[in-house]
Amino acid sequence: MYVSSCAVRLSQGRERPLTVHHLNQLLLVCSIVLLVAVAAVRISSRSGLPSLLVYLGIGIALGQDGLGDIHFDNAELTQVIGYAALVVILAEGGLGTKWTEVRPILPAAAALALAGVAVSVGVTASAAHFLVGLEWRQALIIGAVVSSTDAAAVFSVLRKIPLPARVTGALEAESGFNDAPVVILVVAFSSAGPVEHWYVLVGEILLELAIGAAIGVAVGWLGAWGLRHVALPASGLYPIAVMAIAIAAYAAGAMAHGSGFLAVYLASMVLGNAKLPHWPATRGFAEGLGWIAQIGMFVLLGLLVAPHELGDHIVPALVIGLALTVVARPLSVVLCLTPFRVPWQEQTLMSWAGLRGAVPIILATIPMVQGVAGSERVFNIVFVLVVVYTLVQGPTLPWLARKLRLGADSAADLGIESAPLERLRGHLLSVAIPAGSRMHGVEVAELRLPAGAAVTLVVRDGTSFVPLPSTVLRRGDELLVVATDPVRDAAERRLRAVGRGGKLAGWLGADGPRTGR
Repeated sequence: MYVSSCAVRLSQGRERPLTVHHLNQLLLVCSIVLLVAVAAVRISSRSGLPSLLVYLGIGIALGQDGLGDIHFDNAELTQVIGYAALVVILAEGGLGTKWTEVRPILPAAAALALAGVAVSVGVTASAAHFLVGLEWRQALIIGAVVSSTDAAAVFSVLRKIPLPARVTGALEAESGFNDAPVVILVVAFSSAGPVEHWYVLVGEILLELAIGAAIGVAVGWLGAWGLRHVALPASGLYPIAVMAIAIAAYAAGAMAHGSGFLAVYLASMVLGNAKLPHWPATRGFAEGLGWIAQIGMFVLLGLLVAPHELGDHIVPALVIGLALTVVARPLSVVLCLTPFRVPWQEQTLMSWAGLRGAVPIILATIPMVQGVAGSERVFNIVFVLVVVYTLVQGPTLPWLARKLRLGADSAADLGIESAPLERLRGHLLSVAIPAGSRMHGVEVAELRLPAGAAVTLVVRDGTSFVPLPSTVLRRGDELLVVATDPVRDAAERRLRAVGRGGKLAGWLGADGPRTGR
């Protein structure tokens, strides 16, 4: 079939002219793969399995041992596409990370992403060397590769579980931060010659992280400032601009010899907490791009693996994965979080929630591209490890959270979209009241919006009307709130506070009660 021959040409680096007929075939196959992947999300959400396993399965089914018979072995192309997809996934994750949840636990997350990675690399590499018999270079590469928690897996699984905000914030921030030091370590271990002067390597890691963090925050702040002060002619341009700014942060960080991955995550976090116009549309656009990036990346990784070669690597993968999951991860969590007085229940959950996904598999292509001896074995071991332990950890996380009594009962947050009215020096806020919001049953007058803001229209069951002060708001209502520019932020804060605290929001603080997700 054409797709198979195209993959072979990509693998071997040869080029042939593509006809319109071939392009139509390729588009049809890609569309079918996307539709199957979208349908598979529902299966994975019901079973509790991270969707990455389904996408990997699609790639394997299309591969050389599957129905598609596509022979693809271009590790360099996979690495490039994987890096691009990871940038988009980190951007989407950063846009959805709430600063109020991350800020209290930021030092602990940074400790997990730095000291925790060092502990995990040491323990896992020792297990790979002494228990499996890998030489030290291969053992260190595997230890570094699997020490990064996967942003895509963590974001997709944790946001379905109502955990306390501190736990969710720490795990999401860790997964966003630890890619950077791990990439540096894998590249260093895969380079020619031994790694000398470990303190120099540590200094380089810290310098790259500092450069990436500074550039990420600066680009995010400048981008948010620009988007808040420039009214674009179409609402659809805001999501494009936000993603372009986030990707520019990655490029700027990498070109400045800093950590581009940390830069894109921090820039996206700044943008995601900046109250930008048309925010729900931006989040929807970013989420869609994130799904496409995950699907494409996992399917490509599934194509790259040769299932018939995995049999000899199952036992080494299980041994190394057991050392990582039972020893290295819990030890790094205890050593890093105990000084911050994190309760043992939360430490237990964080130890089990160190999910691995596509990131370790992508990083395992680095030694393959560098031509490291035994790199194919490293890749196969990492692939089996990720699949097996994701099958074990993903579905059991909700059960463990219930056993540890870490569920969080929180009110659903409001969906608020802002459209700037530049010539009128005001903003039009579109407020959607979800099913779990405590704004249900509140009268318009009880919102107590600041002077300069007012509810001008209510849409209920497809019918719009101008509300009275005594109009009672209901779940499912959509409100149009007009606010002058000086009180726009105060009006949104007040709306969100009432959404979380109901009529008592005024006694529970300006921002409402503090709850988890």
